[in-house]
Amino acid sequence: MNNTGITIVTVSIVSFLSGVYISQWFKCSPAASKGRVRYTSPKFASSEEETEDETEDEEDIDINSLALNEVPGEVRMTLIVRQDLKMGKGKAAAQCSHATLSLYKKITNPNSQAYNPEMVSRWEYGNGQAKITLQVPNQEEMDMLFAKAMSLGINSSIIHDAGRTQIAAGSATVLGLGPAPKRVLDEVTGALKLY
Repeated sequence: MNNTGITIVTVSIVSFLSGVYISQWFKCSPAASKGRVRYTSPKFASSEEETEDETEDEEDIDINSLALNEVPGEVRMTLIVRQDLKMGKGKAAAQCSHATLSLYKKITNPNSQAYNPEMVSRWEYGNGQAKITLQVPNQEEMDMLFAKAMSLGINSSIIHDAGRTQIAAGSATVLGLGPAPKRVLDEVTGALKLY
């Protein structure tokens, strides 16, 4: 084996062992035991928005979306950002990430009423986990969209900010919908503009 091969094997082993050690550390940490792991490294971040790793409260009602499996066509996730809060792009991106993860965790959890592995499979493998980001003018309209989505059996989650940076604590920032068939999502979001 030449020096390049030895180097690759050494780096691989060190990476693997580091990953095992870090995962064990997170399992034992107080933050992990509460279901929240926060890692912030201001040394490498370029702005406050990038160091923010807040876990927001989520407004969740688990919806059984199994009936939507009968609707053919493209499956996507929709993220709806409130415009009246005037969040910076980094803040909005972080909030959308929280919404995406919240939706995914619900629909893949076998203990949740929202569990729907067929819909997840269609979303993951059918069209590359499509996510569309839209805008809504205010919380009142966001709440109406949330109610309509629930009435149609769409997996939904509203993200509430923790209030550590730009937004007041408890503010509803993003409404996440799906994964669900595009045709059904359009009944809720068809009139909204892209973010």
